[in-house]
Amino acid sequence: MSEQIKGKYKVCVIGGGTGLPVILKGLKKLDADISAIVTVADDGGSSGTIRNYINVVPPGDIRNCMSALSQADQMMIDLFQYRFNSEDDFLAGHAIGNLLIAALKEMQGSLSESIDILSGFMKIRGQILPAAPEPLVLNALFEDGTLAIGESKIAQHRKKIQEVLVTTMAGEEAIVASPRVVDAILEADMIVLGPGSLYTSILPNLMIKEIGYAICLTKAEVVYVCNIMTQLGETENFTDANHVEVLHQHLHQRFVDTVLVNIAEVPKEYILHQPNQEYLLQVKHDFKGLREEGCRVISSDFLSMKDGGAYHDTEKVVEELRHLLNTIKLNRKNDKDDPLKD
Repeated sequence: MSEQIKGKYKVCVIGGGTGLPVILKGLKKLDADISAIVTVADDGGSSGTIRNYINVVPPGDIRNCMSALSQADQMMIDLFQYRFNSEDDFLAGHAIGNLLIAALKEMQGSLSESIDILSGFMKIRGQILPAAPEPLVLNALFEDGTLAIGESKIAQHRKKIQEVLVTTMAGEEAIVASPRVVDAILEADMIVLGPGSLYTSILPNLMIKEIGYAICLTKAEVVYVCNIMTQLGETENFTDANHVEVLHQHLHQRFVDTVLVNIAEVPKEYILHQPNQEYLLQVKHDFKGLREEGCRVISSDFLSMKDGGAYHDTEKVVEELRHLLNTIKLNRKNDKDDPLKD
């Protein structure tokens, strides 16, 4: 087993939503062992409905990550992603992959085992790990002292968030991570956070006590892929440095080593006439603020305008991550070869 992975990179990607699969699609082309740690606090859409009826983590983000890392035939991936039409009554809005994940969890009892089985069917390149073994609840404490309960409710308040907290369905502090999650973080050469919603896709993972502790302890290079656009009800008026400040404040430690920042300009026409009202303006730059947070800054044109939205260009981001991985490996080799270093 160890011979098979010798010389490969170990990359751990943490997040949720639409941003995580974008990066995973590119990473699976690298000579790397990939671990995708996925949020389990989503309570909207098909995932939210399933989690309300069955004792299972919301499966939507897990499904999308499976599709991103799958090497199965395209027909199988399309079927896995197929969502029933709204006129189908009982099945309306449900994706087949969500139902399969829920069914396997009910059959096997263990969510991790169920995902492993389905990963075999889908020929997954890497491993997909739910952040916790049970569905969690995301809570946002606003600066005015009020509280929003539930990931889908937070942005609706349009208030400035002071901090987010994650609890179990019973209201207890979320402590335990899923099997293999902590090991994946501690053994990684690189940990990639994002792109994705700061408060509702990235922080829900880090606020699980075991995960937050592992992130602060790991010797891996921690890379944050900063969002291109600010988000309604979450990061309005945020600079790139503000994003990192929030991450560091939540874990009470500076842990982000490198930040990838897009400097290509989003077309004004898109900003004025966005089809998705979730996003607002382009994130402003504060390179001085990023350096004060102890981060190396890599700024480049990472923008891809496609499917009516402003996204990260998968190939450009992954190429930068590849370069960082090579640098990390080279530096570690030099450290090992230098007899004057401890």
